[in-house]
Amino acid sequence: MPVSGGEAAVGIPTRNGAVLAIEQANAKGVPGGYTFAAYDLDDAVQGAHDPAQGAQNVKSFVADDAVLGMVGPFNSSVAQAQIPITNDAGLVQISPATTNPSLTQEPGAAKLRTSHPETNAFFRVCTTDDRQGAAGASYARKLGLKKAFIVDDNETYGKGLADVFEARFTAAGGTVLGHEHLTKGQNDYKALLTKAHALSPDLIFYGGTTVTGGALLRKQMADTGLGTIAFLGGDGISDTEFLSSTAKAADGVAYTVAAPETSKLPTAAAFVAAYQKRWNAPVGPYSANAYTAASIEIAAIEKAMAANGGNVPTRAAVLADVAATKGFASPIGAIGFDKNGDTTAPILSVYRIAGGKPVFVEQITLKD
Repeated sequence: MPVSGGEAAVGIPTRNGAVLAIEQANAKGVPGGYTFAAYDLDDAVQGAHDPAQGAQNVKSFVADDAVLGMVGPFNSSVAQAQIPITNDAGLVQISPATTNPSLTQEPGAAKLRTSHPETNAFFRVCTTDDRQGAAGASYARKLGLKKAFIVDDNETYGKGLADVFEARFTAAGGTVLGHEHLTKGQNDYKALLTKAHALSPDLIFYGGTTVTGGALLRKQMADTGLGTIAFLGGDGISDTEFLSSTAKAADGVAYTVAAPETSKLPTAAAFVAAYQKRWNAPVGPYSANAYTAASIEIAAIEKAMAANGGNVPTRAAVLADVAATKGFASPIGAIGFDKNGDTTAPILSVYRIAGGKPVFVEQITLKD
């Protein structure tokens, strides 16, 4: 996870969800007297997620024979760099938050499985951007918004989400006035926003994360006459860093999250209580997802261990048991994986920021 820099605000609560699952498994007792341990590495460099660092982290995991499962990463561009490595090693990884469809679906997924194209070692308990973008477009139209100017950070997650939003918003009767891409390291968006202002949009849609431009973009809208225009994004701006960086400019911003709102799920009550007691902090948007991902891997390891006479199982056995997961009881509901490794329980949430705090709006389940 990115647990340092600007993305730590969302990375740490996600990491903590997985750690809680590990600690609870150890407290319950692991067969054979073994202990689960969190091998925790940071994929942030200079304050933001870094695919090269993520790849190096996975190489460290693969080199350690004791590593039987991986939870992560958080960002889709990092996953793109990691999947070829875990595929080659047969090391199962379950992501709580990566949403780009091409990680598991065609076109794109097979190209990442370079060593074993027929074997999938990558799974996720979150839904994908084809659904998240659709939910964002649906919400925008429900608000009566008709004219959108789209901006993305030109990364795997951000561009993919923006592209889906554009297609679905147009299909729903909206008009896209323009679609621009940010440059990495850019910190002045006034020329871009002035261009947008001249087209008279009633919505700016942003595909990307807080640290790749989301916070600055929102703040600079006020300097170009767009301060009162609606601003909508995805889960990349769902962190507390966005709130603190944009201050009062955050009010009115809406975003989707590719996960359910735990406070609305009876199945999450025990998890929420345990998380708050352990970490003395509120649950993050993907804490329950990471807890679920770790729990699925723990169950698979224990099942494979039992089939191996109580001895440490192979990575291949653990991978097979994860792939066969169906109806796994978790805080986010009954989870299973389809043939691509995607969750069979695609649930999204919509939030709107008011008074400097995110307010839950609605929960959406989108099927194919």
